Amino acid sequence: MLGLLPVGLYSKYEPKLGPFPFFVWYQLMWVFLTAACTSIAYVLVQKARPHVPMTPVDEQARR
Repeated sequence: MLGLLPVGLYSKYEPKLGPFPFFVWYQLMWVFLTAACTSIAYVLVQKARPHVPMTPVDEQARR
């Protein structure tokens, strides 16, 4: 996220990636990078704290 704050660093046309100027593909790269980091964080949290049901699954608790 901090890579998008200083607009002066990426407000340029060159280098191009295919038909896209640097300004466009740099921002798009951050979208995918942020999504990947969020997905990795989600998986790590799920492994560290496995799901615990809100309702008891014990037969005694259902009666």
